[in-house]
Amino acid sequence: MKFIGITGGVGAGKSEILHYLETKDGVKVMLADEIAHELMLPGTDCYQKLKDRFRNEDIWSEDGSFDRKKLAAVIFSDGGKRETLNGIVHPAVKRYIRTVAEAEREKGELKILVLEAALLIEEHYDEICNELWYIYTREDIRKERLMRSRGYSMQKVQQIFDSQLEESVYRKYCKVVIDNNGTVEEARQQIDLAITNMENE
Repeated sequence: MKFIGITGGVGAGKSEILHYLETKDGVKVMLADEIAHELMLPGTDCYQKLKDRFRNEDIWSEDGSFDRKKLAAVIFSDGGKRETLNGIVHPAVKRYIRTVAEAEREKGELKILVLEAALLIEEHYDEICNELWYIYTREDIRKERLMRSRGYSMQKVQQIFDSQLEESVYRKYCKVVIDNNGTVEEARQQIDLAITNMENE
């Protein structure tokens, strides 16, 4: 089994690529974001730690769970709080992913396990993945896409871009670069080629 980590800037079109990978036999896709949300639900270890640290913040719903929009606003505007949250959630996510990867290796049924994570490089997933892939889409396309699909202002888009890695860093750590500036078909051809090359190594 090969373990691929996929990353790229916000608005790069990673979802489309992940959907395509999911259609292939012997491929399983995991989303770090979804795993994080599950690990933050009431009753979990992460939830309790966050409850202790953020008890005075206005980020709680009536049922005791996080209001995700309010939580995002708090950690987006305060680097210290973002670091606190990441310091609790990200190690738990990584432990979970490691456990899944080990279990899938032992089962021996998958050809490829795929992980999509925004902080793939920052959280050193290169230590547990066979290779990292970077989905590259030009900034102007990503800006236009985010403003249209998510209703973000130019200022908000720029804030998000400023908080992400430089393109050169993605290229330095990622073995495969999928150029997603063209058609869906062109991106799929690059994915097929990358898989073939990986399987032939």
